[in-house]
Amino acid sequence: MSDVVRCGLIQCANPINDESRPVPEIQEAMFQKHLPLIHEAGEKGVQILCLQEIFNGPYFCPSQDKRWYEAAEPVPGPTTERLAALAKRYAMVIVVPVYEKAMRGVYYNTAAVIDADGTYLGKYRKQHIPQVAGFWEKFFFKPGDGGYPVFKTRYATIGVYICYDRHFPEGARALGLNGAEIVFNPSATVAGLSQYLWKIEQPAHAVANGYFVGAINRVGTEGPWNIGKFYGTSYFVNPRGQFIAEANDSDDALVVSDLDLRMIDEVRSTWQFYRDRRPDAYQDLLK
Repeated sequence: MSDVVRCGLIQCANPINDESRPVPEIQEAMFQKHLPLIHEAGEKGVQILCLQEIFNGPYFCPSQDKRWYEAAEPVPGPTTERLAALAKRYAMVIVVPVYEKAMRGVYYNTAAVIDADGTYLGKYRKQHIPQVAGFWEKFFFKPGDGGYPVFKTRYATIGVYICYDRHFPEGARALGLNGAEIVFNPSATVAGLSQYLWKIEQPAHAVANGYFVGAINRVGTEGPWNIGKFYGTSYFVNPRGQFIAEANDSDDALVVSDLDLRMIDEVRSTWQFYRDRRPDAYQDLLK
């Protein structure tokens, strides 16, 4: 296994902002819009690729329209199967964020992980679910119940943290303790309240835990909700918190960066944050 892993992030705008169109049609249009970027990633030798939060549709959570339950599917399921074929074709790990229907009336905001041979490795279910104006996620998602798993892919051990999760350092630390070398955060975030945190929190997670972070955000304005502009700027940071690749704030884009995993040992040998932890002193966190 090489110490250098070529990774990619895709940010993409929704092509159909029309509530009168059927949900499956909107989803398929978004899937088809991603395909050229996924193929581009494969042709550029990307080994691990992550897509944005609920990649195959709009960020429908400003709505409370029950029709969006139609967008949910089992994981693994039809979408992961379609992308598994591409993963195998390009020998590329793909992180696939989708709307999961676990059982009747139980839904999760989920990311599936497909290995480079097309094998489904497992999934992460978003743990922290917001309920504020414009982000009515608790109407659509149950908080995740699977902890903070990591996935030993062909190229690296990776973890996933989804959107609002990034405001919580506890899960970011758990992913590091579980062995993550790269943590991906697929998001759907609009300009406004939290934009100033976008380039603070995730580099801080990278520094505090000594791993790489790939942060993905969609672009464009989605109707009919029009809650603001999704400002893109998807990026990679290294374990020193340094930005090493970044997209702009408005265009569909594939961000590619070569991550040298040897830097993890270099940084952790200098900053012994894992050695010097005091979990015995953190009991107040459990009260």
